[in-house]
Amino acid sequence: MSAATLPTTGEADGRIGPRAHARHTGALIRRNLLWIRQNPESMFDAVLMPIVFTLLFVYVFGGSIGQALGGGQEQYVQYVVPGLMAMTGMNMAMGVGTGFNEDFQKGIMDRFRSLPIGRSSVLLAKISVELLRNLVATTILLTVGVLVGFDVTSWPGLFAAVGLSVVFGSSLMWIFLVLGVTLNSAQSVQGVGFLVLFPLQFGSSIFAPTQSMPGWLQAFTDYNPLSSLADAARGLMTGGPVAHDLLVTVGWSVALTAVMAPIAIHKFKTKN
Repeated sequence: MSAATLPTTGEADGRIGPRAHARHTGALIRRNLLWIRQNPESMFDAVLMPIVFTLLFVYVFGGSIGQALGGGQEQYVQYVVPGLMAMTGMNMAMGVGTGFNEDFQKGIMDRFRSLPIGRSSVLLAKISVELLRNLVATTILLTVGVLVGFDVTSWPGLFAAVGLSVVFGSSLMWIFLVLGVTLNSAQSVQGVGFLVLFPLQFGSSIFAPTQSMPGWLQAFTDYNPLSSLADAARGLMTGGPVAHDLLVTVGWSVALTAVMAPIAIHKFKTKN
């Protein structure tokens, strides 16, 4: 669907009602899905990244880290798959910022902003489609995980872990939307994103237990929300303590959304 065929009802952004906002968001979601259909290579990261990372960590690091966990490769599979689910949501979030910036560079966002549609509808549609991509990536990750030996001990816990990952991933998307609006190129968004992602991912309990890390790094991992998300997902999917990590993850999600969503919407409205 082109921008010209989007709904044009409504007046100024502040006067558009909830039903019109929902209609505009739905039209923009359809537009984004049609773009993916016409450009299937845009799904390569969502399809291939979970496969590559699962096989890489299980078969390269699984034996040695599994022994540290008191088992072997099978033990590491149980440990790393829930952690990779947290990492997948974060990587998908970065794609929101780069894609948003590219739409600005192509003039697509200027066309949207010239139409009488809710400005937040543009952002919500972008996040909704990226969440669908995240669910595709998570499904592939879990499928590959089961094929290499991952054993789900609680199916309700599995769905709860997926939901928690989606909630946290959506909060991160607001950060990358701000970067996408603020920075001058998609390469800049990607570069800043990697600078943020790498320390958070590897300075966490996603890939390995934190007990053997230096004291200063353990202190960092204790406050790293990715550690809380990974540990909560493990507890939900394979059994173990959940309450504290679950509350920390939800708290981070709410705080990030409350702070960054208004900033992203404001930046989008005022960007020249």
